[in-house]
Amino acid sequence: MGYMLNGEELETGEEDFLLEANFSDEIVPVIAAAEGIKLNDDHWTVVNFMREKYKEDGSTPNFRNMLAELDDLHPGTDWKKKLYELFPNQPARQSARVAGLTKPYGKGGY
Repeated sequence: MGYMLNGEELETGEEDFLLEANFSDEIVPVIAAAEGIKLNDDHWTVVNFMREKYKEDGSTPNFRNMLAELDDLHPGTDWKKKLYELFPNQPARQSARVAGLTKPYGKGGY
């Protein structure tokens, strides 16, 4: 199953991750809808964070590093709780998928 964006099907692979990262903001609501997620500002905070990490490192952070870095950038939020509210199906993986990124390395946890 691919995602349709402006009449073009974007190819997906294992676990419905895009085979090539797509940084268009238009893809995020398409994938979020497929995941059953109704986007809000907090979702976009995480999506933009994941995209920046991907651009900087060529991959996304594991869950533990994600928590630490989000806490540094946006202190005062219980990010572990918040991430599971926003992305209940493995937050590190699901947020990367919704952000239009490729499949993360490893298990997505620690």
